Amino acid sequence: MKKSILGFLLLNVGAFMDAAGFYFFLSPDNIAAGGINGLALVLNHYLPFLPLGALVLILSLILLTTGFILIGTNFGIKTVYCSIVIPLWIWALEKLYPLQKPVADDLLIQMIFGVIISSIGLAILFNQNASSGGTDIAARILYKYHSLDLGKGLFIIDFFIVVAAAFTFGIEKGLYALLGVIMYSFTIDYIIAGIDTSHHVTIITQESERVREFIINELDRGVTIYTGQGGYDRQERPVLISIVKRREYIKLRDYIRSLDPYAFISVQTTHKVLGEGFAPLD
Repeated sequence: MKKSILGFLLLNVGAFMDAAGFYFFLSPDNIAAGGINGLALVLNHYLPFLPLGALVLILSLILLTTGFILIGTNFGIKTVYCSIVIPLWIWALEKLYPLQKPVADDLLIQMIFGVIISSIGLAILFNQNASSGGTDIAARILYKYHSLDLGKGLFIIDFFIVVAAAFTFGIEKGLYALLGVIMYSFTIDYIIAGIDTSHHVTIITQESERVREFIINELDRGVTIYTGQGGYDRQERPVLISIVKRREYIKLRDYIRSLDPYAFISVQTTHKVLGEGFAPLD
């Protein structure tokens, strides 16, 4: 129950950050950096009587309906939820905080902060096995009917949105939009890698039994033990292997240091761990 509530809260935090990054930083300067938000920004230029949030919601509902008809319901309830909540957040922000001018005067600053804030929100959604919907659904339709990889499909869709932005707002805004699309890709991947980072720890120590108990009882993590033989002295000794989160690793390192200052610890950064105690296999 607690995990479900936390997941629901994270979905809403991610949706809000995506909406806020777009509304406060990208939309005031007409930086249509791909996605359904970028497409709505272009359309808003030709349909100024429609609020941005309303346009994003209309486009989301059209794509959701098309997705249901063409590819079924396999994109998940979380994606459906976020496809509706994100435009509602944009619409609410338009009503609560109408913008008279951009937050900053520098176009590059606006683009960077907009992409970073939205990317954090999208990374949170992806980490919860959700997405913002929108052009993701269009890419899945392309995949089903034309066998086009999802990544390539998204790139093609974003490319046409950038071209439309350049035609609508000028070449300079189009180039900023293209830079924003590139930044989105790298930033989201980097943030997701950071969220999922764990440490694969190999330990050789004279206090292996006490370390084993600490890992199991204090950190609530599993540990694997096998016997290794030293290449120099040919002596056999236990080797402990465990995968822990970053904060847990600091606790483990400090505990081992207090027990055996001559212990050997090898640490490898792991960007994805699936299974009990970590991300679910599905």
